[in-house]
Formats: sequence, C-alpha cells, structure tokens
Amino acid sequence: MSSQEKETSNSLYRQWQILSRLSAGKWMGTRELQEILIREGIDISLRTIQRDLNQISQRFPIESSKTSPQGWRWRSDAPIQSLPHMTSSQAVTFMMVEEHLKHLLPPSLIEEMNPWFDLARHSLSTQNNVRQWINRVRIVPATQPLIPPLVEKPAQQAIYEGLLQDKQLECIYQGRGPASEEKTYILNPLALVQKGAIIYLVCTRHDKTDIQTFALHRFKFASVLNSRALHPVNFDIDAYIESGALGFRVDFSKPTENVHLKLLMKDQEAYYFEETQLSKDQTIEKLEDGFSLVSADVPYTSQLVWWLRSFGKRIVKIEPAEVSNAVNQIEPA
Repeated sequence: MSSQEKETSNSLYRQWQILSRLSAGKWMGTRELQEILIREGIDISLRTIQRDLNQISQRFPIESSKTSPQGWRWRSDAPIQSLPHMTSSQAVTFMMVEEHLKHLLPPSLIEEMNPWFDLARHSLSTQNNVRQWINRVRIVPATQPLIPPLVEKPAQQAIYEGLLQDKQLECIYQGRGPASEEKTYILNPLALVQKGAIIYLVCTRHDKTDIQTFALHRFKFASVLNSRALHPVNFDIDAYIESGALGFRVDFSKPTENVHLKLLMKDQEAYYFEETQLSKDQTIEKLEDGFSLVSADVPYTSQLVWWLRSFGKRIVKIEPAEVSNAVNQIEPA
C-alpha cells in the first residue's frame, strides 16, 4: 500500500469513528470527540476533527450548533438508513429493551437511544422471519397482573438523573393512604428496583444511614441538588436484594432474618420445588405414604408469607411456628 493509500485509509477510519459517535439529539463537542478518539488510539488535533466534520457534513446529514465551542449531531430529518447497519440479533435486543426496560432508563439516555430503537424497527420491518419471532415472544408476570400506578413524570426524571449523576435529591413524598401527610426529604439515591408493577427508589436519607425504599409513584416532587450523594460503605444492590429486604420485613422493628423453612406436602406438590428451588441449599426428603419434606434457608419476609398462603391446603405443615402462624394469620401469644 502506498503512503497516499494508507493516509486515505486512516482518514476514512477516523471519519467513520467520528460519524459513529454522533447522536440524533445531543450535541457532541469537538473536544469530547477528541477525547474519545484518543481512547481509541487515534492521535488527532481539534483542527483536524473540525476539518473532518466539515467534509463529512457535505456527504452526510449532520449539522453544527454554530456556537463556541462548536457541537455536532445528526440532523432531525436524517433518514434512518444514514445510521450504522444493525444485525437482526441486535435489532431484536433493542426492541426487547424498549418494550421492557424503557421505563427504567433515565430520559436523557432514552433520548440518545431513540435513533437506535427506530433503526431496530426499520431493520425488523425488512426481515420477516425475525419480525415473526419477536411477535411470538412475550413476558407474562407470575402473579396477578396489575396496571402500574401513575408516576409524576417530572419527579421521575429528576430521580433518574440524580441516580445517573450520583447527586442528592430534594423530594416531596406522600406515604401510603390518602390521609398520609406529604413530607420533604433530602435523599441519597442508591438504586432503582422494579418489583411487579411498582418501581422503588433504594436510598438513604440525608441525616440517616439505614437503607430505605420509596415507591416512585408516591413522589409528588423531586429536584437534583448540586451536592454529591452519600453512600453507605460497601453497599451492594445484589446483596441487598438477596437479603430479602425488598420482600419487606414482617416485623419492621427488626432487620430481615433468614429462617430454616420446612414444608410438608405430597410428592406431586413437592415436584414443583425440584424444578424451581427456594434456595441453593434446598433439600427434598422423601417420607412415607407419598409425602415429602422440603427444607431451605430463606429470608423471612411478608412476600414469603403471601406466597405460602397461595398454596392453601396443599402444604400440610409449615415450620417454624412463627412462619406457620403468620401464614394462617394467628397472632403471636
């Protein structure tokens, strides 16, 4: 390859990298582009980036903000075909993300993702076999389906942005029930968790260290503060979920604790637990007369109590007694 051909190849690669970084909504500054290219191993000056962008704009529908410092983006009327090609598997993934996760993503990220969602729809429209596949896949809730509660969109957007930026939030929150008073809190957002039809903000209050959950639909107002969010030491969202905290404590004066659960039932009922286990340490002991004893260490939560109630008389006996009493709604002595 001659030196001229090599230079042309390098220029094409560099300009492709620049083009692929531009979005349809957000302005991308030349300095930000320079930092991205440097991370890709492309040593380039701001002047060269500006020259490349001017050349690219003559062939592709991109536009400049005409400000200083200058920003660039895809024009709003840019045809979807101008964006990079998407494979069928990528298109299916984007469509599944849009359908099932869109309400969990910050609005600012959704705005950046919209061109890719559009491209996914366009890609699927030209591939009948893939479109048929996605039309045959559904996610069905294991419990009674409920219509999600209405969420104040401005408050939701602020909460998502606060979590994204790791900033504190000033919020107005109303507890459960129409008679509950609205209270103002300063919160340190830690995580978002969807449980069934409800999304919860996992956080700490400004003046406390214990971790709490707030239902997103009960926020009446929220704004992002400039102050950095304060995090508990070694907080891990997966460990928090596995602790059973989001199953909600039976006794709110005590932390969530594990119980050694024992369930006596007929063999055909116990087979359910051979397919889907309660925990990794679960055991199933075959007894006489067609009965089995299922044993497992699980968090003792209100979710566990409600779930056990759904079995009705199919569970002959439950241990320990405190769980059995809660399932059968017997008040402790």
